[in-house]
Amino acid sequence: MKPDRPRTLRSGLIALLITLVAVPVLSLPARASTTGTSAEASWPGNQANPYGGQDYYLDASDGDDTAAGTDPDEAWRTLARANSTTFAPGDRILLQAGERWDGEQLWPKGSGTDGHPITISAYGAASSLPYIATNGNVPSPFLADGTKSPATVGRTGAIVLQNQQFWEIDNVELSNDDDFEHDITTGTAVRDGIAVSINADTLPSGADSIMNHFRIHDVYVHNTDGPSTWQKIHYGAVNFQVFGSQSYQSYPTGGHHFEDVRIEDNRFENVELHAVQFAFNWFGADGTAAGQTDENGKFHEGWEQLWVRTRDLYSRDVYIGHNYAESIGQGAFQLADSQRLTAEYNEVNGFLERYDAVSCGLYLWAGADSVMQYNEVYGGPDNEYDGTPFDLEYTNFNVTYQYNYSHDNAAGWMAYMGNSSNSVARYNLSVNDNGVLVKNMLSTNYSPTYFANNTFVYDGADLEYVHDETFLSPVYFINNIFHNTSTTEPTTWYRRDGALRQAVFSNNDYYEASGTHSSQQPDDPRGLEVDPQFAGDPDDYVTGAGVENIRTAAEHFALQDDSPLIDAGRYNAHLGTADFLGTQLYHGAAPDIGTVENPAGTLVSDPVDDDPVEADPGDDAPDLALGAAVTASSTHPGAGGTLGAVNLTDGDPGTRWAAADDATYPVTLDVDFGQDTTFGEVVLDEYTDSGTNPRVQTFELQRWDDGAWVTFAQGSDGIGHDLSVTFDDVTTSRLRVALTSKKATETYTPTMTGIIVHA
Repeated sequence: MKPDRPRTLRSGLIALLITLVAVPVLSLPARASTTGTSAEASWPGNQANPYGGQDYYLDASDGDDTAAGTDPDEAWRTLARANSTTFAPGDRILLQAGERWDGEQLWPKGSGTDGHPITISAYGAASSLPYIATNGNVPSPFLADGTKSPATVGRTGAIVLQNQQFWEIDNVELSNDDDFEHDITTGTAVRDGIAVSINADTLPSGADSIMNHFRIHDVYVHNTDGPSTWQKIHYGAVNFQVFGSQSYQSYPTGGHHFEDVRIEDNRFENVELHAVQFAFNWFGADGTAAGQTDENGKFHEGWEQLWVRTRDLYSRDVYIGHNYAESIGQGAFQLADSQRLTAEYNEVNGFLERYDAVSCGLYLWAGADSVMQYNEVYGGPDNEYDGTPFDLEYTNFNVTYQYNYSHDNAAGWMAYMGNSSNSVARYNLSVNDNGVLVKNMLSTNYSPTYFANNTFVYDGADLEYVHDETFLSPVYFINNIFHNTSTTEPTTWYRRDGALRQAVFSNNDYYEASGTHSSQQPDDPRGLEVDPQFAGDPDDYVTGAGVENIRTAAEHFALQDDSPLIDAGRYNAHLGTADFLGTQLYHGAAPDIGTVENPAGTLVSDPVDDDPVEADPGDDAPDLALGAAVTASSTHPGAGGTLGAVNLTDGDPGTRWAAADDATYPVTLDVDFGQDTTFGEVVLDEYTDSGTNPRVQTFELQRWDDGAWVTFAQGSDGIGHDLSVTFDDVTTSRLRVALTSKKATETYTPTMTGIIVHA
């Protein structure tokens, strides 16, 4: 179910916005009537300037651009008059409440200083927000050849700030659409509500390239239309970006980012592409040519934006909270390139509504040391691509999703990309996200990922898979509830054979309302298969309460006092310190399973992980090929030279070898032990991702014997993942893996992650 309700701002503008939302935007009068002294007292511009600067007033009906502008009776008329002024620290630009500026754009000049920002706000006696209806009257950010124009890029907002800092914007209404009745579906229109940018090509020599202190709050942005197509320029209701026409290598390290930003208590409706888009750095960084190899030898394509970390281009100290977004064309909150970012108490009601490619409801890309929490996302699309409310995206370092509530998202729950470190998703609640719970896995990670104490309630008849691709590096599922409400269909856990081979499941609860468990259900020796005994009916979950009351949704799925899941989990440091409701972890003999910790029992105030899940029993037989030299008959030259055969015996499932595109079968891989070695098992593993299937159909294992290769084992049913080939003991100094033919359905040459040899 998708709630059908009006939503309001958290702050004192509730009554004002109800009036605005109730009246179609096109029928808003040019000048609203006043509502008395109580409304007059509420606008910031009616109070004394707290920053000590000069106030400048604008009145679209009775103003005069030849007036002084420094008194309400001497107000300017047009935004162009303000645009021609360079404001000083502490100044305020005050727009008359109830007034409307059609076809105009506000781009005031100047910067504030620490403690003395420049402000855009409202004044007057009318009850409605001052309204800038720019009507698409903004310059094109493109040159004739389709590349970005250094002169106009980033200047596409109803309000524009570029290479400016120490600004505050509040209590304004914005739109940027020339025809509210029709959505743009083609062309190159780029239109923002508020566009804040750093243009590295127009910064004066020696100028500060770090833009500091922005406050955007109590703003209503709607109808910022665009074609909802990928133009390598993002646009949205509030949009922070960094531009440069050259390759990122051409700019200095450090700088070129934002600091101390707060975007809160705003309302966004019917906007393209995003409600808030923060700090994508679109220096030239496409494809392999702009890629780089990191300190661990892993190659990254340019678009993965590893260079944001290696060149210290992170924006930092960013807060995005208490915002409401409805009917968003692409991803609602697309956040990137940020360190110490917090996104909390944001509500998304419908995203990817006019864009059928990749994006998610609320997520961070190429970020660090950041947290997404207490967000509610619903109404997502049925999308084969990402389409999920949340996303553990590329090149994230120490990023946590916790205490979030998602429901009724047809594509699933969490997208999952890779090339990240210390990714954690814990104490989240997912209800009827009936697509793929953990969607995609396109690369290995630097360290394991942890999914801990989440509660998943889904309809197995509608659920596609728990995981659709293949986990390429270790993933731990600890203390989660998998609650299938279907009385007819058990849970489908994966699409690809070997999808869960890198996943460890421990102390999870697997409940099937049908009583039938899937043959795909993962091995979990400490797991349970019982009714969790939730406090509320899973079919009657909470909607419409508002994100400020998000904990009521979690309370519905708390455990009854006699639930078998109490004290049935295991402790791990990645659980954090508190559950969804703020209850300290943990009480009793062990943590509970699920999103809510029952406070019964003695509090364990300083828990210690004396039974690490990472040490659970596995195949710890020594790998006799570890570190051995490997020679391949063919090696692919791409990916910065990182696809060599040495990766087959390095013990790292995250690295791989690939044959060249023109390789012919048989493709041979020769392992040199350096001395006679006796073994009875060889384990082979092909590399796969969302676009790469197993490619080998037949193979032979050969030993070096008196100057010749002798076949001692072979296979005709392919390799795939973790294929164990056993045989009577063989003693030899060299092992050859001969890949003798490809699968008929595959075009490309083979690629593998490992050759493991056991005695």
